[in-house]
Order: sequence, then C-alpha cells, then structure tokens
Amino acid sequence: MRIVSLIAVTVWIAAAAFGQNKTLRVGVAGSEPFVVKEKSGALTGVSVEIWQAVAARAGWKFEWRKFDNVPDAIDKLAAGELDAVVGPVSITAERAEHVRFTQPYFQSSLSILSRTDSPSTWQRISPFFSREFFTAAGLLLLVLAAVGTLIWMTERNSDTFPKGTKHGVANGIWFAIVTMSTVGYGDLAPKTFLGRLVTGVWIIVSVIAATSLVAGIASTLTLTGLSTTVISSAEQISGRKVAVLRHSPGEEFAQRYRGEITEVASLEEAYNLLKKQQVDAVIFDRPQLRYYLNEQHDKGLAVSSAEYMRQNYGFAMGLTSQRVHPLNVTLLQLQESGRVDRIVREWLGSDQD
Repeated sequence: MRIVSLIAVTVWIAAAAFGQNKTLRVGVAGSEPFVVKEKSGALTGVSVEIWQAVAARAGWKFEWRKFDNVPDAIDKLAAGELDAVVGPVSITAERAEHVRFTQPYFQSSLSILSRTDSPSTWQRISPFFSREFFTAAGLLLLVLAAVGTLIWMTERNSDTFPKGTKHGVANGIWFAIVTMSTVGYGDLAPKTFLGRLVTGVWIIVSVIAATSLVAGIASTLTLTGLSTTVISSAEQISGRKVAVLRHSPGEEFAQRYRGEITEVASLEEAYNLLKKQQVDAVIFDRPQLRYYLNEQHDKGLAVSSAEYMRQNYGFAMGLTSQRVHPLNVTLLQLQESGRVDRIVREWLGSDQD
C-alpha cells in the first residue's frame, strides 16, 4: 500500500514538474500601446511587458501565438488551443463564462473618436436664433420698458419729458437705452431727485448688464467659430454610423444608444473608414484611441472628453488552469513594487486618462 502511495505521489510530483516546465501557448492580440509589433517582428507594449515581467518572476516558459483580434484569441483559449491570452482583454461576464481572468492590471474606459469639422454659417449664427437668446432679449426689453416708465413717472412734471403717457414712456425707454449704451446725447436728462436716483441705479445696473452681454456675445462668437466634432457624446450616436470591434464592449455600447453598427477587425480598419467618411465615429477603448491619434498626428480627428463603461484589463487563462492563483500573486507583487505603474507610464505618460 505504501509502495502504491509513493508511486502516486511520485507521479503527481512529476506531473506538476512537467506542467511547471511546460512551454505555455500564449495568444497575443490587441492594439497599440498594449500590443506593439516592432519592425523586427518582436512584440512589446503595456500588456506584453507586464506579462513578460510576470512570467520571468514565476519562471514560466512561453511562446507567442499572434492573433488579429482579442475575440478570436479568446475563442481559441476556450477551445483549449491556448494556455493564456495577453493584450487589452476586457474582463466581461460573457467572457468569464468560458475563460478565467486574473485580477486587473489596468483600468480603461470607452470613448468616441470622430471627425472635427469647421462650423457652417448657420452653426455660427444659430445661437442668436435660439430660444435662450430670444428669452434674454425679451427680458432686456421688459427691463428697458420698466426703467423708462419709472423715469417718466419721476420726471413727467418737469419740462424734460412729455406729460402724455405714450410719448412720455417712449422717451423714458429712449433715455434708458442711451444711458445703458453710455452714448449720452444730452437731449434728455433727469431734473428731480427721484429721477436722478433712478438714473444712478440704472447706470450701475446697466454697466454690469452691458459688460455681461458683450462678454456673452464674444464668447458665443468664439465658440461657434471653433471646429466641432461630428459626434462628441453618447446621445448623438442614435441613427449614426459607428465602427466598433466585433464582440467588444463598444458593440454593446453602440447598441444601447441605437447606433448603426459597422463591425471591424482592428482600430486601423475603423480609422480608415472614419477618414473615408464611411462612418461618423469610432467607439473604442480610450487609451488606444488617444495613443493611435497621437501616432497618426491627425488634427482632423478628436477623441471626446466623455468616458463611458469603465472596464478592467486582465490576462485570460483556461477554465481549468492552475496557474491563475500564482499569476495573481506575482501580479500583485509587481503592482506593489511599482513595476506595473512604471510600465504604464512609459507607454501612456503620467496623464493616463
């Protein structure tokens, strides 16, 4: 019985040693800066360097298996043809049904890449035909009418303003306009104490109001003269053509906001469709969008400031893999030592968001 137990233990130890020394089949997929293919054929990038640091500390041997996109690599992993997948792999509930994830090593989010177009003539002048503009203009007229009436009421017994209500109020409004604009023709001037008191208060109020009005007009003209993106928020997606990566969180996001989806296999393909105006926007992970746009030096496109669906990146392994726990421990050690943060900063800079 002891001999049988010894044999079983020996076989188990041998199997464990064989598993530890096994060369892992690691699928790698994703876009820059997480997976970067150099001209020499070597792989680097955020995800690649973090995996290499983990594997080196754990003493694992591995070989790369390159894939065009993450979903294809995940499918091969679920089928048992790979031992792990490295890249910007979003941790989702759907994927977790088929593979096991490590703890996150990076937090990302979705954003929108769109063209920047110069505003049309109507876009430049449309703020002056908005409900807000007419509301403000109407309020200004009411204030002018009220001030003009007060001036006339305080000055109607003097020789300056007509005694009749119609002409007197009209002259009072004219006086209020001239005073507000600081023109000062001198044709009308208050003579009574109450008239001068009302005028003094109006001068102070009108100076502040006129300054704010001029500043508002200047600001509106400046903003309408700037280039604007075709789609800058999720609410503008409805009914518009958007490019998304197949089976990615961006596809779910576009469906939620009723966009017309065009599936692509890579960010480069989506970028080309956007440049050809075959789609109105690209929904993709924010770090990749910013990095890719900086690499292209394309000023005709912009990434929206809005961020959606924050998501975590992790490494994926098979459902029965025994390496997930030691991988998590090693990954934690690298994070606690600051190694992971240094790798991220080297590729994305200190301002990751």
